[in-house]
Amino acid sequence: MEFYFALATLFGFRILLGLSAYVVILTGQISMAQAGFYALGAYTAGAATALWGWPIVPAVLLGAIVGAVFGFLVGFPALRVRGLFLVIATLAFTEIVRMVFLNLKYTIRVGDRTIGPAAAEGFRGITYYFENGWSSLQIAGFTWLFVLAVLLAFWLMDRSRAGVVLRAVGEDELAASSVGINLTAAKVSAMTLGGLVAGLAGALYAHYATYLSQEEFGVLLASFAVAYPLIGGTGSVLGPIAGVLFFSLLIDGLRFLGDWRNLLFGVLIVAMMNVRPHGIIDVRLVRRLAALLRPAPKRAYAGD
Repeated sequence: MEFYFALATLFGFRILLGLSAYVVILTGQISMAQAGFYALGAYTAGAATALWGWPIVPAVLLGAIVGAVFGFLVGFPALRVRGLFLVIATLAFTEIVRMVFLNLKYTIRVGDRTIGPAAAEGFRGITYYFENGWSSLQIAGFTWLFVLAVLLAFWLMDRSRAGVVLRAVGEDELAASSVGINLTAAKVSAMTLGGLVAGLAGALYAHYATYLSQEEFGVLLASFAVAYPLIGGTGSVLGPIAGVLFFSLLIDGLRFLGDWRNLLFGVLIVAMMNVRPHGIIDVRLVRRLAALLRPAPKRAYAGD
C-alpha cells in the first residue's frame, strides 16, 4: 500500500503542475515559467517549515502566494512577446530562478545537522512530515485535499464568465478585444493563477521530497508541465489529468524496456499528436459527452 500512496501523491503534484499550465494555455500562451514558479513555491515553503518553524498549512499557502506574485510580475513583460519568443522569455525566467537557487546559501545549524539551501549542495532538512509522524496515507490525503480543491475551482471557473473570457482570448484575440474583453487583464490573471497553482504544487512537493536540488527545476520539468495539458487536451480540467496518466503510464509502465523506452516514448507522443492533435479530451469530445448526458427533450403528442 505504501507504493500506491506514494504514486497517488506524485500524481497529485503532476496534476497541479499540469493545471498551472492549462489555465495559461487557455489564453493562447505557452509558458515555460511553470518550473520556475514550482521551484519558488518549493524553496519558500521548505524554508518556512524547516528554518522559520511555521506549521505546514501556512507554509504551503505562502509558497502558493509567492508563485502567484511572480506569475503576476512575469505576466506583464510576457505580454510584449508571443509564440516562440514567449517560450524563450519564460524559459529564461525559469533558468534565472534555477541559477539563483544554485548560488543561494541560507543555512542554520540544528544539532549536528545543517539545514537550508546550501547553494549547489541543495536544500536539506525539510522534514516536517516525518518529524510529526505523518504516514504515507496522511501525506497523500493532505496533498489530494489541495488537488481536489484546485480541480473544483477550475471546474467552476470553466463554467463561469471567467472561463468563457479566457477561452475567447485564446481562440481569437481580435474578436475578444472587439467585444470589450481586456486582453491584458485576462492574460495576466491567467499567468498569476498559473503561478499560484505551480507554487502550491512545489510547496507540497518540497515536504514530500525532503531534499531539493536546483537541477530538478529545469527545462525537462517545464516541458512536462506544458505537455500534460497539450497531450491531455484543454477541453476540460480533466485534460491535464488525462495527460498525467498518459505520461505516467509511458514513464513508469515501460521501465522493463530499458533504454528502448526512450525511443518508444517519443514515437508514442508523435503518434498521439497525430491521432488526437487537440489532445485526448478536446472541446469536441467535451461537447459530445455533454450532449449524451443532457436529458432528451419530451416529445409532444397530438392528443395533448
